Amino acid sequence: MSPRSASVNEELRRRSKERLLQAAVELVGERGYDATTLGDIADRAGSARGLVSYYFPGKRQLVQSAVHRLMHRTLEEALEREPRTGEGRERLARAIDAILGLARDRPVLMRQHMAGLLQAEVGFVPCPEQRRLAELLRDTVSRYGSQDVDRDYPMLRALLMGAVFAALVPGVPMPVPELRAELFERYRLDWKLGVPPDAEAPGGTTCDPDLSRFFATGVPDGPDRVERQDGTDRTDQSK
Repeated sequence: MSPRSASVNEELRRRSKERLLQAAVELVGERGYDATTLGDIADRAGSARGLVSYYFPGKRQLVQSAVHRLMHRTLEEALEREPRTGEGRERLARAIDAILGLARDRPVLMRQHMAGLLQAEVGFVPCPEQRRLAELLRDTVSRYGSQDVDRDYPMLRALLMGAVFAALVPGVPMPVPELRAELFERYRLDWKLGVPPDAEAPGGTTCDPDLSRFFATGVPDGPDRVERQDGTDRTDQSK
């Protein structure tokens, strides 16, 4: 059997990483962070366990990247859903509703994510997924009419993180509609913009249990594919 080309191997590595990201989001959302092991994630992804450390320094970094992927794709869907618009106030309203919606619909996952960010030994880990989320929020602030995006973007990020935290505090969570009202008042947004709590959620803003659209895993590899720890795959030729 002739060896695969470099481009094919690269595509297989990309799919393996995507499967790990998806598996991390699913399992942490189902079981919580502490009850999810790297082995569990690898098994759910159908990958060799050693492959996880090839892509990520540890579980916390993997989970952060996975949640940031979910966040930026959820935000992207909300911003670009029909009817599409470039109007800054509507886009900011959609952004607020998208992030608060994650706290409402995926509380276990988002609570674990916030807890990880507050851990001194790991803290906030920049990654490509987080950078894409930042780009979307910066663009939203710019379209809203900010004259100083470098000042106003961190403030929006802090307000959204604070609202998510407030919605998820065990025992004393604040209702999402109240948090939304405070943010909308701060930014002088009409209540009818975005997705008001009593409105029917349009496409891209619902809690769909199938997260596959956020992770470009492609066609699953056959059961006879074995992944090496160096990130390449090989086909079992013993059959």
